[in-house]
Amino acid sequence: MMAAMRLPDPHPATPPHGRLRDRLPAVRGRIAADAPLAPVTWFRVGGHAEVLFRPADAEDLAAFLAGCPAGVPVTPVGVASNLLVRDGGIPGVVVRFGRGFAGVAVAGDRITAGAGALDGTVAAVARDAGLGGLEFLSGVPGTVGGALRMNAGCYGREIADVLVELEAVDRAGRRHRVPAAEAGLSYRHCGLPEDWIFLAATFRGTPDDPEAIGRRMAELAQRREATQPIRARTGGSTFANPPGERAWRLIDEAGCRGLSIGGAQVSEKHCNFLVNTGAASAADIEQLGEEVRRRVAARSGIRLAWEIRRIGVPAAHQENRAVEASS
Repeated sequence: MMAAMRLPDPHPATPPHGRLRDRLPAVRGRIAADAPLAPVTWFRVGGHAEVLFRPADAEDLAAFLAGCPAGVPVTPVGVASNLLVRDGGIPGVVVRFGRGFAGVAVAGDRITAGAGALDGTVAAVARDAGLGGLEFLSGVPGTVGGALRMNAGCYGREIADVLVELEAVDRAGRRHRVPAAEAGLSYRHCGLPEDWIFLAATFRGTPDDPEAIGRRMAELAQRREATQPIRARTGGSTFANPPGERAWRLIDEAGCRGLSIGGAQVSEKHCNFLVNTGAASAADIEQLGEEVRRRVAARSGIRLAWEIRRIGVPAAHQENRAVEASS
């Protein structure tokens, strides 16, 4: 009896993670498939990266991008201080910066920092060099690359106020130098293409006494400690301030202080911060944020915009959790 012919499956299973890894170009840095991301995010939630790439330096990253197959998503991640990685993880390649991008150098009144340098480190180097005006960076959690992408700022200052120029690489591996005036910086926004990855930035400081700069930084640190849940598992300010308003005040007036879903809670200390109380999923945090937006809109007519970047895909079969008010 003739065996039945097996037809190709019209809906083949998703290829295993290792398949993408095998299609990627050779690198000098480190590369791994199915890498967990929750341990490196400030929220301590989220799924895996399909592939995690830690480039050795800018040249390694540019060569990788030039040889990476078209259509493969590439997502840069710093220290994930302002990111919510969804529970289903991030498809494609996640680029995470290491030592090769963390250098900070001073020349005259200018400071050049790699995209992987901590914002607080840039502020400290500027202080030691007697350059003022960058103190606010000590209150911005995260790295230079993330700060550039969202024109980060606090206490009345932002990246646009001190940026001279930046360097980036596009999806084809071409490198670009962009003067600050051409970067399209506005409130929590950068006008450069979303698929460009920042490599470095040059900032300008103002000559000043290091001790005076240090005192201002200490005052900012004390203010931040007193008003923000910086020791909690959080992702920084959740929503951007609408024109003429403060997001935290709108959230408070909508009765959301202490509101919780699953293990996620609106901070009692500063209600524009969402916190993981210990057992939250990324879905809990995102659902809570959307509930806050709904309640604020219902009360004030203002639709809050997320400041935290939400990336990746939800886990399959996630269910909605009940909303609980603060006791």
